[in-house]
Amino acid sequence: MRFSFTRQERYDLLRSWLLVSLAFAFFMTGIGFDMTHLVLLVFSLVTALVTVGIGFLFHELSHKWLANRYGCHAEYKADSLMLLISLVISVFGVFIAAPGAVHISGHADKDENGKISLAGPAANIVLALLFMALFFLLPNVVLSRAAGLGAIINSSLALFNLIPVGIFDGAKVLAWNKVAYGVAVGAAVLLTFLSFVLIQPSLGLF
Repeated sequence: MRFSFTRQERYDLLRSWLLVSLAFAFFMTGIGFDMTHLVLLVFSLVTALVTVGIGFLFHELSHKWLANRYGCHAEYKADSLMLLISLVISVFGVFIAAPGAVHISGHADKDENGKISLAGPAANIVLALLFMALFFLLPNVVLSRAAGLGAIINSSLALFNLIPVGIFDGAKVLAWNKVAYGVAVGAAVLLTFLSFVLIQPSLGLF
């Protein structure tokens, strides 16, 4: 099945990307009305777009891509209520990223469904590794800090989505293959641990 997007899906992806990133920017900066705070908010938003936002996009598109490869119809649909809630509570210092999900229809067996579910967290693990490498390699302090944030966010997103209960990806991955689940969780735990031990102290966040 061809990897394509409906007009509504493109709109939902763009809207979710922007609002998730804005919510994280508010989470980082809070509310302020002076020029200094506005500049900080804009900088935080740009940083969020390429760290939190990219993590969200790659996660959802990885689900969609692999589902399409297995011949299933897959379409991302935004959750407007959750996007609004995320945006509102972010100004009070609480960040929740639940902007929507990829809805899959068509036949996918247990093996294929497990791999489709693993694709999202796997994308975040790859991004976390990339951002972590950039954190140590980039000479520019600003870019290095942004990469460090990307490592923390993506490793945490991978670990969060691998929770083996309810609608989380982890429940379907565990039901499919316990070894694959263990490897994925192990990688996510290790990257999250390294991110908070090696990177977070230098960023002074959270």
